[in-house]
Parts: sequence; C-alpha cells; structure tokens
Amino acid sequence: MTELKIPKRLTTALVNSLTAGVVPRIGLEHIAVGRKPEVEAILRDMDNIAEGGAAMKLITGRYGSGKSFLLQTIRNYALDRDFVTADADLSPERRLVGTKGQGLATYRELMTHLSTRTRPDGGALEAILQKWISGIQQEAMQRGDFRAGDPGLTHEVEQRIIAVATEMQNSVHGFDFAKVLAAYWNGYKLGEDEKKQAALRWLRGEYPNKTEARKELDVAVIIDDDSWYDYIKLWSEFVAKIGYKGLLLFVDEGVNLYKISNSVSRTSNYEKLLTMFNDTMQGKAEHLGIFLGGTPQFVEDERRGLFSYEALRSRLVDGRFAGNGYRNYTGPILKLEMLSHEEILILLQKLRQIHGLHFGYTPSLTDNELVRFMEMAVGRLGADELLTPREVVRDFMDLLHTLHQNPEVSFGQLLGERMAEPAAASGEQDDLDDFLAEFEL
Repeated sequence: MTELKIPKRLTTALVNSLTAGVVPRIGLEHIAVGRKPEVEAILRDMDNIAEGGAAMKLITGRYGSGKSFLLQTIRNYALDRDFVTADADLSPERRLVGTKGQGLATYRELMTHLSTRTRPDGGALEAILQKWISGIQQEAMQRGDFRAGDPGLTHEVEQRIIAVATEMQNSVHGFDFAKVLAAYWNGYKLGEDEKKQAALRWLRGEYPNKTEARKELDVAVIIDDDSWYDYIKLWSEFVAKIGYKGLLLFVDEGVNLYKISNSVSRTSNYEKLLTMFNDTMQGKAEHLGIFLGGTPQFVEDERRGLFSYEALRSRLVDGRFAGNGYRNYTGPILKLEMLSHEEILILLQKLRQIHGLHFGYTPSLTDNELVRFMEMAVGRLGADELLTPREVVRDFMDLLHTLHQNPEVSFGQLLGERMAEPAAASGEQDDLDDFLAEFEL
C-alpha cells in the first residue's frame, strides 16, 4: 500500500473524531470507502443545480450506517466545486416550523455554518458580501477608465449593485433583501461599521422585532419562523448571481421531526418539508440543493413518519420496479445499505495507516489480523445485519489505541480477552427515544 502523506492537523481530526464515534469535518477523503453510486448520483444533482436547477434528497440509513459521513463528504465535494454550503443538525430546539421560533433557530444555525471554499469552517456571510463588492470594483476598473479612489468608480459599483438588487425584487421578500444588501454597501462605502453590522444581523435573522429593524435599517420586515425558507431561496439566487455555483443545505438528524409528540406540530413540519420538495422538483427554486439525513423509520413509519403524510408518501414511495430489489439512485430517497465486508476491510487498512502515521510508528497489525478482527465483530449473533460502520470503527480505534499504549499485549491476547462491544450509548439512547416517541399524551 502506498505511503500516506497527511498533515498532522488532518490526522488529529480523524483520530479524535473516529475514536469518539463522530464524523470528522475534514480529511474524509482519506477514509472514504464504498458509496460510489450514491456519491455519483448527488454529483449529478450538483451539476443540475449549477445549471440553475434544484434538487432535494433524503438520505436514509440506520444509526451509525454512514448518513452523516456521506453528507459531510458531499459537503466537501461541493466546496471544492465552488458552491456555498450551510449545514445544521435538527433538534428539539431546531425544526422547520415551531411555535417558539424553532424554524428561525434552524435558519440561524445554517447562517452560522455558511461556508465557501476559502472559508470552509463557517462564518462566511460577510466574506461572501465583501467578495461580491470587491469583484464588482475590479470588474469596473478593468472595463472602464476608473482607478482606485475615483468617485466615478463608486457610482459605477453602486449601479451594478442596484442592478443585482433590482433583479432580486421580483422574488418573494426580494425587495427587503435587496434593501439590506444596499444598506451593507452604504456602510461599506462610508466606512460605517455599525450600518454593516446591522445589515449582517438582519441577514442572519437576529433582529427580535420589526421596530428595531425599521429604526436601524429602515426595513419594515424581519426574517422570522414563517419566512426563513423564502430567504434561503433568495440566498441561493443571490450567490449564483455573484459567481458561485449555488447554495447547498445539509440538514442532519431528521428523526427529530419524527420525535415531535404533538401531531399538529409534526404535521406542520411535514408540510414545510413538502413545500421544499415541491419547490425543488417543480422549478420554483433555482441553484438550490437540500440534503436531509434521517433513519428509515423517520421516513417509512406510516403512523408518524413522513409516510403518515399522504402528500409526501405519494412523492417518496418507491416505484413499482425500484421496489423489487433493484436500486434507483435518481429517486428522492437514497437508502444506504451496509458496507460490504471487503469495503470494511479496506476501511480498517486505511485506519491502521492513519493511526501509525499520527502516532509515528510502523503498524504491526497484518491483513490476516484485520480479517480476524472483522470475523470476531461480524461473528456475533445477528451482527451481519446489525453491525454498523460506526461500531466497527470505534472498536477498531479502541483496539489500535490499546495495542499502541500497551506494547506488551499482543493482538491475539487482546482479542481473546475483549470481545467487541456494540457502540452503545448513542445508538441505544436514540432507539429508546424512538420507542418512547411512540407514546402520545
């Protein structure tokens, strides 16, 4: 196997995240295995989005099966292809709709994690606006007879900003969105940081009431629980106009919508999901991709899952032919199957190399010993059906740490003494939550 060359920053993130059983945000390309058809299907969607289309995909799989990993992998691909991305995990405090501002909380989380290729860790909102303005300035200087500091340059830039803003005014809430963009430009032009910060606060959805927004920005509306998704569509339109390929949302933990105990509130969230689905499928949104991760139960449970809402069920259910054991990667749902034994073996080989590279030693585990580890893990009762990549990885990282820190212990001794435990806490607790969620008062 070729020698890996990975920066220490990446190996640290990989080792720490995988040991804890969570998905690293960087370095995923070094441990990615399988999922080729799923990735190719999403990359085709991204090509369509870049051309002005829209797409929505539900990515389903059991806890630990690789949903979050796939979402993060696609996010990294998207950043490399010059998309703007935003990601958020749903929770009891973050939903699509809520009576206590849970929808707005999701919007704020997405804006916090707004990322570009040059700002991959989030917080890219102001950088996007500054890049837009400086790009207009450079273009005006290249095409016209303007120099830096020329009053005519300011006028030229203003005209181009107004032109973009005017195009936005035809969309729902576009007039107010354009007005705030103009306010940011005025703050930028005059060096008024307070005006710039007020515009950024408004765009992040942080104004508590309309009175404060009208006082500081002369705008009569604010982004709220009912309107936040309309502004997401405006963002996708805007970033495409200023040179990006589009906006991609990565929303994980969709099961939290399934866990909403109040049926009216749950249905309201499913209605919002239906609106998003229809917008992306019917061409009402442009340059927008929405990728939602959730468990099969969240989608397929006919009593409280997405299939309990007939309008969604009729759109999401498998066709007559795809349901006969054949895979359809172009449909709205991507169902993640378990990794094959061969793919898991390749993953273990990569982890062995990364662990050795990170801690500065030559791994002594042989491929035969990796196979023995897999046989032990898969050999448990029902493990072939129930074992997930997360469980295998956590057990294997524990094995590598133990062998490295206790050189007197052999692989054979360790395997004889300790059988791999299921990835307990999170999965079991989630299953318990699902079970309890069945009960309604």
